[in-house]
Amino acid sequence: MATSVPHEVENCRNTLRVFSDGSIVRSTQPSFNVPVHDDGTVVWKDVEFDPTHRLSLRLYKPAPSPQSAGAAPKLPIFYYFHGGGFCIGSRAWPTCQNYCLHLARELRAVVVAPDYRLAPEDRLPAALHDAFAAVEWLREQAAAEEPDAWLDGVADYGRVFISGDSAGGNIAHYLAVRLGAGSPAVTPVRVRGYVYLAPFFGGTVRTKSEEMSPKDAFFPLDLNDRFWRLSLPEGENTDHLISNPFGLGSPSLERVELDPILVVVGTADLLRDRAKEYALKLQGWGKRVQFAEFAEQQHGFFTIDPFSPVSNELMRLIKRFMAENSES
Repeated sequence: MATSVPHEVENCRNTLRVFSDGSIVRSTQPSFNVPVHDDGTVVWKDVEFDPTHRLSLRLYKPAPSPQSAGAAPKLPIFYYFHGGGFCIGSRAWPTCQNYCLHLARELRAVVVAPDYRLAPEDRLPAALHDAFAAVEWLREQAAAEEPDAWLDGVADYGRVFISGDSAGGNIAHYLAVRLGAGSPAVTPVRVRGYVYLAPFFGGTVRTKSEEMSPKDAFFPLDLNDRFWRLSLPEGENTDHLISNPFGLGSPSLERVELDPILVVVGTADLLRDRAKEYALKLQGWGKRVQFAEFAEQQHGFFTIDPFSPVSNELMRLIKRFMAENSES
């Protein structure tokens, strides 16, 4: 009897390929292989935060100058969780590194960019558990007698902001809910606010921005659906509580105390309507939520070209949000 040859059933930007026999092939090359713009004004290093799952994070901070030696104020800490539909992406991809270099330089902050386990090998909620572990790592540093030398005397554990792009924006939402207002679970770390960049939310009922999304968009609807098929727990649909914060099985956010949130999306992004619905609902419940749309911008515009005028406008918005929420 002839044995059938396995054929490809799922392909995510040629970085992740899933075959009919269940085998998975991941490319060692990033989906977006662009030059890294590292001019030496920011220094960085990798640190393992979860030996069990061999997960690392990348730390960035502005390079010290002779003028600031011994007198520089401590820097806020800005977490950045990468996107990729919970299926692809890495802290080491050049698009992520360029954006984190830009964040550290422009925000004058210590940037923490963690990796997390990816689906379908590790389906959700694995990535969410890893994200919490990455924040726990910072709590351990804050409480340690001998914290990481890169943070000691430099990082302000009382001014932490958590951000994420796409799937990372979903992670930021999860952390905002799990940590709650004042982030008591990770004291002495104090989270001051959250920045969701085009958060990756879903649902079984299509939104207008999903229905009208062109097939040749940077982030098309078929890829959106593919990511959810591969990342959600087996047998679940996009009304699952991880995908849809307002699904039938999702706990109500109305009575959850939250720190300030900034929700950002481009008007040409298929995720636009879900991001707007999220912000407006939370505002209606009295949450401190700002919502910002960037006209005609597509998904991930700030990582595609982090140095463009519109990306710089977004950077100024984030900087204002941090300044407004840095004090008690």
